[in-house]
Amino acid sequence: MNFKRVGAVVIRQAFLYRRSFARILEVFYWPAIDILLWGFVTVYLLRSSKELPPFVSFFLGALILWDILFRAQQGISLSFLEDIWARNLVNVFISPLTISEYLLGLILVSVLKVIIAFFMMSFIAGILYSFNIFKMGLSLLPLTVNLVAMGWSIGIITVSLILRFGQEAEVLAWALAFLFMPFSAVFYPVDTLPGFLRVIAMIIPSSYSFEAMRIVINGSPFPFKLMLTAAVLNGIYILISLRIFYQSWRNALERGTIPKIGE
Repeated sequence: MNFKRVGAVVIRQAFLYRRSFARILEVFYWPAIDILLWGFVTVYLLRSSKELPPFVSFFLGALILWDILFRAQQGISLSFLEDIWARNLVNVFISPLTISEYLLGLILVSVLKVIIAFFMMSFIAGILYSFNIFKMGLSLLPLTVNLVAMGWSIGIITVSLILRFGQEAEVLAWALAFLFMPFSAVFYPVDTLPGFLRVIAMIIPSSYSFEAMRIVINGSPFPFKLMLTAAVLNGIYILISLRIFYQSWRNALERGTIPKIGE
């Protein structure tokens, strides 16, 4: 593992954003729109009923945490698609860069995107709606780590599917994370789901994170058991996603399809 080459992957992605206003807008625009939209919805709910004070905390907190997962996933999948759209994959892999170094570089790009989106959404929520997500204290750290880990798993799976099926699978870069959203109980408790859907939620790591968020916001003790379960599931997800990724990569090399991706 050569960390200079890993850094080169990150710098290459940074140059793309430095020279493209549209890419910069994508990083800031959608998180800002999301927090504004849901912020006004929650303000309306508060004004309509004095019996719903937790809703602002639940909705805004859930939205910020969901965006952490989504940005972690997109940081990997969209960065990979950037090389496909630029017909750059062959150029990348005729260099000494290994596939593991390349993947680690994409993961670091996703971390940067998560940090930018998280602090921007937190700032807007604090200024406009007086919601301070940092009041969750140290509880915020394991919630964030678990959601980032799940986002990485989904992003790696997305890249694997693009390697396997070609550029026509690029829609998954936006769609795959939302497949998990209904079972993650982002804006409602898991108990709201029908019985058979609760079974699915039990194997989704993010559902435990959002349940834990609601518990912490309500002022109850931090649910260590939920976070431990989420961590174990995330470990399994990451191992499975890496296994699928390296298998897809080897298959693409054997079939000689890497130069054809994007054509």
